[in-house]
Amino acid sequence: MPRKARILVPNCPHHIVQRGHNRQAVFLSDEDYQFYLENLKEWKVKLGVRVYAWCLMTNHIHLLVEPTGKTETLSELMKRLAGRQAAYTNKQERRSGSLWEGRFKASPVQRDNYLLSCIRYIELNPVVASMVSLPEDYRWSSYGERSGNKPLGLLDYDVCYLGLADSPSERLRRYRSYLLNHVSPEELKLIRSGVQRNQLTGNERFVDEIERRLGLRLEQRGRGRPRKEK
Repeated sequence: MPRKARILVPNCPHHIVQRGHNRQAVFLSDEDYQFYLENLKEWKVKLGVRVYAWCLMTNHIHLLVEPTGKTETLSELMKRLAGRQAAYTNKQERRSGSLWEGRFKASPVQRDNYLLSCIRYIELNPVVASMVSLPEDYRWSSYGERSGNKPLGLLDYDVCYLGLADSPSERLRRYRSYLLNHVSPEELKLIRSGVQRNQLTGNERFVDEIERRLGLRLEQRGRGRPRKEK
């Protein structure tokens, strides 16, 4: 059965997830995490990719990124990151073989409605996984840089985040309040299913817009809109 093609959309944020081979750990030491982040910083500049959020978990990664040029740069970014990390880890562990599962998963994100939701989802990952109690307690997510405690020069700030307030301090205060607020089950389901199934994270209007832009008929549809008969 042929693999389902990913949907990559120009000038659109994408929530990307890549997991370790057989769900095994890909980061075994602090140096492993740091090596990945150094490569992310290098290749985001080389490829013209904006990074809105990231989180490195033990056996998988989350990125929220947007290509400023061709969408193919996202595949190139993930190829470079995965390839370098695999070579580095195999050398350190004196091993060979796959570090990552086959293909990364990607979900184009509706900016106005779901960009902040995806940032929150990504930066809360360690809390939801019961690894830490608060997002600032986790060293390997974008929240550290967002809060000013870990200036890595990796983060870009979209207008949705900048629009929270005029001053950086008030902006962070409002974002933190939003971050720790209740997340609805419907929002969680939409974000998770979007990236797990390589579908869109957005409402029906977003689906219609992407179909027009790409000239494709997409499978994702709400219950209230039945599939057209062929």
